[in-house]
Amino acid sequence: MWLKICGITSPEAVDAALQAQVDAIGFVFAPSVRRLAPAAAAVLAAPARGRLWCVAVTQHPDQQLVDDILAQFRPDALQSDLEDLSGLRLPRSLELLPVLRAGQAQPAQLPARLLYEGAASGTGVACDWTAACTIASRTQLVLAGGLTERTVAAAIAQVSPFGVDVSSGVEAQPGIKSPRKILDFAQAARAGFGALSSARVLDEEHSP
Repeated sequence: MWLKICGITSPEAVDAALQAQVDAIGFVFAPSVRRLAPAAAAVLAAPARGRLWCVAVTQHPDQQLVDDILAQFRPDALQSDLEDLSGLRLPRSLELLPVLRAGQAQPAQLPARLLYEGAASGTGVACDWTAACTIASRTQLVLAGGLTERTVAAAIAQVSPFGVDVSSGVEAQPGIKSPRKILDFAQAARAGFGALSSARVLDEEHSP
């Protein structure tokens, strides 16, 4: 079970993520209503340092932007489309969260962990759960795209992911997170992972 709240833009959202005891929070440095400057994101992330992953979320960044993010924001991990990463100069110590999007061809060799979502990030549109399920059987898949506190348990049951990632599904308005929705989402996700774990135990007990 791994939980990430993406598109953080306020101290209240950071506080809620800490209260919900999620594993990671994402700060967006790509074109989006949630986009931040690296220095501003660093200030927001300060209370969370050492308590959860602070993830820099990019899409097709140039090297200068990545260098600015590394110098000013100092992320624990970099999230970007899979094809972006090979063209960037990155520290060996930096954790990576490659993004594979619905409809893209799957590489023969998948990363040890990846984030799977729809064609566009932060739109609230669900990705292809059937395709996600297939990929989740081959690697640690973090499921994103259109998840809310009402749908996350069903997504977990169908896909059996390593983790889940939410952005627009916990917002009061575009770009502004709702602390209450963050807490509700984390609770619903944990319930979904708990039910999945119980189902696996029952399957093992009844297997020949």
